Amino acid sequence: MPDIAGASESQPPVQAGSAPPAPRDIGAVNWLGLWTLYKKEVRRFLKVSFQTVLAPVATTLLFMMVFALAIGATREAPGGVPFVMFLAPGLIMMGLLNNAFANSSSSLIVAKVQGNTVDFLMPPLSPAELAAAFIGGAVTRGVIVALTSAVVIVPFVSLPVTHVWAILFFGVGAAAMLGMVGVIAGVWAEKFDHLAVITNFIIMPLTFLSGTFYSISILPEPFQTISHINPFFYLIDGFRYGFIGYADGNIAIGVAMVLVINAALLTATYLVLHSGWRLKT
Repeated sequence: MPDIAGASESQPPVQAGSAPPAPRDIGAVNWLGLWTLYKKEVRRFLKVSFQTVLAPVATTLLFMMVFALAIGATREAPGGVPFVMFLAPGLIMMGLLNNAFANSSSSLIVAKVQGNTVDFLMPPLSPAELAAAFIGGAVTRGVIVALTSAVVIVPFVSLPVTHVWAILFFGVGAAAMLGMVGVIAGVWAEKFDHLAVITNFIIMPLTFLSGTFYSISILPEPFQTISHINPFFYLIDGFRYGFIGYADGNIAIGVAMVLVINAALLTATYLVLHSGWRLKT
């Protein structure tokens, strides 16, 4: 049996009055922690990419096939383009919106249900850094789904690129918007049924009634005016404008709408994470 007393005596004595170790200087931004949480968010959905990336792409192709067969691939749509060319950007945006929301909301609700919120609450990460990581992961998933859908659609539909800035602005802006909505919803929800309510009764109706499958110019009043209140309309309309150069609404209003809504959502996301509401209690 080892001599415990002798072992303790062999250790170097602690000098009286010695200063404690200096705390680690993280800096104004914890870049390592932010990058680590972002990588965790990305790897989380890439690990099941068959479900999170390929499944939405397959759904997009099914919508494309059904509408092309039902309405006609060569039927002219508003803007003087074939209907499938008008339809494709809307379907790509629909997949982007749904998956950006699903990524951030599911990440938070899973952490809450499994009791893993301590994994991102205990490290020295500020509310702004938490928001950036969760939103960044949502944007990454949404953009990957959109790019994959476009690559798969292009062999079947001649999809021009008219305004690159509009594709990038409305694509990334839409992914960030739904990513922030997903963070707020994930914090608010206490079970998966709560997220299903938001998806089925808010996200899905706003997506389907925003001109994804049709031009709102064919709607009678007051439904055409009501459609202009739907923020998803400006996301899809601006994104489609980037491809075919045609828009049902005013692009300048769409840009302003995206900037204002995203600024408001970013503030709300920060405040929710800063308060610790339903995360620390």
